[in-house]
Amino acid sequence: MATSELTGPAASALNLFDRPEGGERALLVHLDTEGRGVADALEELRSLAESAGAEVVDTFVSRRKAPDPRYYIGSGKVDELAALVASGQADLVLLNHVLSPSQERNLEQALRCRVLDRTGLILDIFAQRARTHEGKLQVELAQLRHMATRLVRGWSHLERQKGGIGQRGPGETQLEMDRRMLGVRIKQLEKRIARVRQQREQGRQARRKQEVPTVSLVGYTNAGKSTLFNQLTQAGVYADDRLFATLDTTLRRVLLATGEPFVLADTVGFIRELPHQLVAAFRSTLEEATESQLLVHVIDAGDDNRDASIGQVESVLDAIGAGDIPRIRVYNKIDRTAREPGVSVDPESGITDVRVSAADGRGMDLLLAAIADNVAAERVRGRVSLRPEQGRLRSRFFDLGEVIGEDWTESGELVLEIDIRRRDLDHLYEKEGLTAPLQSLPQ
Repeated sequence: MATSELTGPAASALNLFDRPEGGERALLVHLDTEGRGVADALEELRSLAESAGAEVVDTFVSRRKAPDPRYYIGSGKVDELAALVASGQADLVLLNHVLSPSQERNLEQALRCRVLDRTGLILDIFAQRARTHEGKLQVELAQLRHMATRLVRGWSHLERQKGGIGQRGPGETQLEMDRRMLGVRIKQLEKRIARVRQQREQGRQARRKQEVPTVSLVGYTNAGKSTLFNQLTQAGVYADDRLFATLDTTLRRVLLATGEPFVLADTVGFIRELPHQLVAAFRSTLEEATESQLLVHVIDAGDDNRDASIGQVESVLDAIGAGDIPRIRVYNKIDRTAREPGVSVDPESGITDVRVSAADGRGMDLLLAAIADNVAAERVRGRVSLRPEQGRLRSRFFDLGEVIGEDWTESGELVLEIDIRRRDLDHLYEKEGLTAPLQSLPQ
């Protein structure tokens, strides 16, 4: 496990913190305020810790009605943890919760070892997993935003006024300088990610003009998305049985049995209480999901908590604006259960669920058939009138590559002749302010 929360260019900022060194031998801590779900919560925390490379020494559960404002966990539990750390059995404490900067600082002072909350742990895993230029930029941005919150009344040396011969200035504290340095770097990263986002959008526009639909794999982390992606594309992307094995989005073209192509996107996995700054930092990556014509929600069929995992995925999809996109559910890993490949069909919406095994390839033909049924979009053709001030809508029609011809009326309205997917037209009506009815063309 990395000994700090930061890697790459962000690592140089670590010396701003007078914090204990990290280590590999970890104590896992969970605060139980509801009296249920403790075993599952600890198991997921253990998986996160092992994914980061930590050796789990012991687990602790603190039961309180509400978090302690100073330590989050009770002072008695802090004494127990401090004794284990002092004996040399552990050198890292991982909490399955989001700590305030003061709580994290108080715990490190009491335990005299590095303390990471859930956000810091996930950031450490992401730092290890990022491989592409975009992924590294997004991870560093999330790390620096997380660090910026830790500069509020931080460690004592940050509050000392600079002094001494040749160092006297206008009175800027070290804390203020640190905050300013982080702010400058964050703005630089935001600009670079914005350029990557623009490049992605250009690629999506090219696919729209070629009428190539995009299908995105989404799901809880470790549900088998990357293994399924490899089965469908033979791409050979990295896949492993651990949390966040794949971080960077990968795109591949796939041919259906009809010979029609679609682009399949493998996206980062979701998890319970995914830190908000990670959702914000990875928004450009997750936009592949928001711009898809179909979402394939991959679910671990053998997971006893799959209903809760499904709820978490649906919550994140709603948060990024992908809640209304058509989707099918794929129950993966049936090789670990007694179920056979198959589908569930709704009389109105068609295939809704598919049972497959990405490990041995069973059910792939059923999944491709389900995708084909969904991406074979219904098209409509007609004329639509736009007012002079609706130039943005005209641009949107051209972005979609759906304009056959255009003309102006004597009253100054623009009439577009279009051939468009029904779902794209519905989106323009619902989200983009199109109000004029579509006029059918004469036969």
